[in-house]
Amino acid sequence: MSIVFGITGGIAAYKAVGAVRLLVSAGHDVHVVPTESALRFVGLPTLEAISGNPVTTSLYEGVDTVRHVALGQSADLIVIAPATANTLAKLATGQSDDLLGTTVLASSAPLVVAPAMHTGMWRHPATVANMAVLRSRGVIVVGPEDGRLTGPDSGPGRMSEPADIVTAALDAVGSAQRERDLEGAHIVVTAGGTREPLDPVRFLGNRSSGKQGVAVARTAAQRGAQVTLIAAHLDTDVAAAASALADVVIVPVGTAAELAETVERHGVHADVVVMAAAVADYRPASVSESKIKKDDTGDGLTLRLERTPDVLAALAAAAVPGRTIVGFAAETAADRDALLALGRTKMARKGADILVLNAVGWTLGFGADDNAAIVIDREGGVVAEPVGSKDDVAHALLDAVVALRAR
Repeated sequence: MSIVFGITGGIAAYKAVGAVRLLVSAGHDVHVVPTESALRFVGLPTLEAISGNPVTTSLYEGVDTVRHVALGQSADLIVIAPATANTLAKLATGQSDDLLGTTVLASSAPLVVAPAMHTGMWRHPATVANMAVLRSRGVIVVGPEDGRLTGPDSGPGRMSEPADIVTAALDAVGSAQRERDLEGAHIVVTAGGTREPLDPVRFLGNRSSGKQGVAVARTAAQRGAQVTLIAAHLDTDVAAAASALADVVIVPVGTAAELAETVERHGVHADVVVMAAAVADYRPASVSESKIKKDDTGDGLTLRLERTPDVLAALAAAAVPGRTIVGFAAETAADRDALLALGRTKMARKGADILVLNAVGWTLGFGADDNAAIVIDREGGVVAEPVGSKDDVAHALLDAVVALRAR
């Protein structure tokens, strides 16, 4: 396999040499494309010796072969490690003022980036926005890790280890090979958390960020599906990523009742409905038309709640020939066995075709970039146990959907 390995100007550039060595040892043809800044951290002779190929940073070498385009066109995979904040910004805005930038723009190969920078830079709103754009375009992001940085500081921003980067990069090629396997399918995905109003100011909600549902919508679109994303409340960065998705129709909703009506309307003609949203089980029995004030309620306030519609069960009950229903179950389970038991009970009650189980808690599940899930079928059998990014979980879920529909 032909691999372009981009190295940019960060102290973690020294670790990139190990990743290049691993790829070469695995039998791949690796072409290293460093930036000028990268060569301040690792020498060109080292990169040529490890890769076995000539290395240059110049746009003006190999002009007769149009090298700045040919490299990208011939690549089966592009990896950039480390990917600095500057590099991520340039990728997000399509800048191509060096050989690495032109190579990326000229290529349709999977792109894997391993960010590395100071925690403050990683958390800066500009970097957060750039990462949302890149993820929306299908760029695979590896890390960064939480740990010791250059100097005395510690926190998220440390580049992942070479072996982890190589594993993710090679997995990305496998993912690309299943591209377009949902061509022609219409998939409805729900995401985010519903909000049930108490008065004009307050609501009952939940901690769902919407990341996993948006990841399902994104990966389904990448695999060729026509996607309708029914979006309850999404975190700000997740909403930005969703709005940048090409060929995904977004329908905003607020309450569980609105979500139920919208899913019924859009789902009746869908091939697959994925219920990834966190839908409120209860809502206030009455909604105040004015703000409820402490002066009017004394020392306490009693709320009477009523059940909301069970959207997943209603979908499963209203069977449509050829339609696949996928549910999600977020449970506070003590261990894997307890999670499976809760999931199988819910599957029996709901009647979905596939159920994705997540363990959640005070510091687990909600809002994280990574996820761990168990995917079960109608009989309660385990069909997948993905661990990784939310896109990894989404792909595993869609793999299960494709396999089920093929049967």
